[in-house]
Amino acid sequence: MKATEANLLKFLRKSPQFVIPIYQRNYSWTEAQCRQLWADLMRAGRDDKVKAHFIGSIVYVERGLSTVTTEEALLVIDGQQRLTTSTLLIAALAEHFKTHNVAELLDAFSFKKLRNYYLLNPDEDGDRHYKLILSETDKDTLLALLQDTPMPAQASTRITENYALFQSLIEEHQQELEAICQGLAKLVIVDVALDRSQDNPQLIFESMNSTGLELSQADLIRNYILMGLEPKLQTELYNTYWRPMEKAFGQAAYVVHFDAFMRHYLTTKTGEIPNVREVYLAFKAFAQKQPDTHTRTRDLVADIHAYALYYCAMALGTETDAGLKQAFHDLRELKVDVAYPFLLDVYHDYKQGRLNNDEALQIVRLVESYVFRRAICAIPTNSLNKTFAGLSRTLKKDRYLESVQAALLLLPSYRRFPKDEEFQREIKLRDLYNFRSRSYWLRRLENHGRKERVVVEDYTIEHILPQNEDLSPEWQQELGPDWQRIQEEWLHTLGNLTLTGYNSEYSDRPFAYKRDQVTDKDGNPIGFASSPLKLNLGLGAVAQWDEAAIKARAERLATDAAKVWKVPALDNSVLDAYRATPAQPGQTYSMADHPHLETGAMKPVFEALRKAVQALNPNVTEEFLKLYVAYKAETNFVDVVPQAKRLLLVLNIGIAELDDPRGLCRDISNIGRWGNGDVEVGLSSLDELPYVMGLIRQALDRQMGGPQDDEY
Repeated sequence: MKATEANLLKFLRKSPQFVIPIYQRNYSWTEAQCRQLWADLMRAGRDDKVKAHFIGSIVYVERGLSTVTTEEALLVIDGQQRLTTSTLLIAALAEHFKTHNVAELLDAFSFKKLRNYYLLNPDEDGDRHYKLILSETDKDTLLALLQDTPMPAQASTRITENYALFQSLIEEHQQELEAICQGLAKLVIVDVALDRSQDNPQLIFESMNSTGLELSQADLIRNYILMGLEPKLQTELYNTYWRPMEKAFGQAAYVVHFDAFMRHYLTTKTGEIPNVREVYLAFKAFAQKQPDTHTRTRDLVADIHAYALYYCAMALGTETDAGLKQAFHDLRELKVDVAYPFLLDVYHDYKQGRLNNDEALQIVRLVESYVFRRAICAIPTNSLNKTFAGLSRTLKKDRYLESVQAALLLLPSYRRFPKDEEFQREIKLRDLYNFRSRSYWLRRLENHGRKERVVVEDYTIEHILPQNEDLSPEWQQELGPDWQRIQEEWLHTLGNLTLTGYNSEYSDRPFAYKRDQVTDKDGNPIGFASSPLKLNLGLGAVAQWDEAAIKARAERLATDAAKVWKVPALDNSVLDAYRATPAQPGQTYSMADHPHLETGAMKPVFEALRKAVQALNPNVTEEFLKLYVAYKAETNFVDVVPQAKRLLLVLNIGIAELDDPRGLCRDISNIGRWGNGDVEVGLSSLDELPYVMGLIRQALDRQMGGPQDDEY
């Protein structure tokens, strides 16, 4: 490696050509970053005391061996963003010189010199005519700018937008052209040339991007896969798999969604959920475990490509089957991202012919029902990611749909699939107006069973009993003397909410007026009694809108909701085949088997501990065993080993995962201990309990999928 400080313009002029390898990410600098470069440039150009402004490094390696007669292009390992942005700035400045017929400035800046020194190789043809060749997504757009030819059909938005930004900034500061040129002439980079025979571009690239700020996790993955390959194979895999995958996502969605997709992909493949900031590391570990065959890389890239298309079908709306397309749309609106690892496996099996279209659709709808019912019943969502991460591995795929239904029905209480009784009870009482996905549930209720779908977005939500705290005398009389309680209790609930296209006409009018007397400008009735919406059926026959009427409508709609978001119906005889065989009962133990807990100094400490642990979650159970007391949700998360002067706690969590600022915990992963877990901590007094409970909570959260999510 050889690193030297270099003036940017001199560096560009002397270099034959820069090529962005196909494994590099697309150009991604935003307006904010471009404006910052512009501000730095103008500051340097206006101030004679500023001799130079450093903009970063450009790291490259020669594509091949140069000869006396030919100079090889330089492959850019790092610095693409600043190199491309500088090129756009210079191109915009050259265009300004041309269109405004500006004479040469500072004996160095003119339309001709800017183009022939820094943008083009005037004596070369084809791609070699250009100083900078970008990757596939951006290449044609930049060349069109430099050639002044029409933009390609799928032009790079970042390229065009940032070029236009520099054009406008130059136009705005055209009275300071000399300052602009001076500032450009003061830009300095670190010129880092790698030696092909001695330097490892992949390791250097990783070290330069170790903070995770420069590149996304997905970009790092792409580079990891493609960077080390021979150029021919690199190009083949990129053109066959990676580039079509990028196109399937689209420019904007690729930036937003690809990292998430890679996380879901790894979860699908491994059953483990990678940390969102460590997807790249998880992928490297996964890739290194793949069978060492001569087609290993090709098979891996092909698999990623296939699953990416599955993800696009689900998350980006590219599904072609009408039924699945609508079901995936509903999942997106409900924001069920945690189910994607499971659904990726299901979709793969669907494409492989292991289940038919109707079965696939039923499974998607089943996932939707499961998540929505849990949300309505306010069941904590923190276990959902683990539920879906490992669900596919439990299935009997010769009975695919049935095994999915059974798996969801047999989940333990905190992961349960709420039955009709619980769901209908809660949906009648829940504040659905402030529910995060109210347009979703209104649309699903209204359109269930309809062939002619109602576009709910064309309507607004209507409170039949108005929201206005200062209710009119007519409404107070309608509700009765207890009107304040009724309004507070039932205002935002299912029975009082509906849809209308005439919200302003209804306003806070009395119920009878809303029902019968509202008309449009032509005198046509538009009240509840005339509404074509299913949600408004029966309102025309309601004489008085009071608490009883709200409850009656809620009852009807709750019954409908149970049909929309169905719970599977399987006979116990079928479920029995999927139930785990219960362990044979052995000797039972109690407090009496632990004398340190019945008497002595540890009794009050243990009583306080057990109360606090059981209060963490209603699904926590306590079990006395011969040598310790186990506390479990799905499995043990903390075990208590009684001792005379302390309670020895064994936490089922890795020491590296634990936040222990006081450093009280001990790693016992390689030491034999009673209990289940790799971390040990002592508890000897009530004063220590709050801190220790914080450690225990982390072990429980890990088992249940992370801290509780309050999104619903």
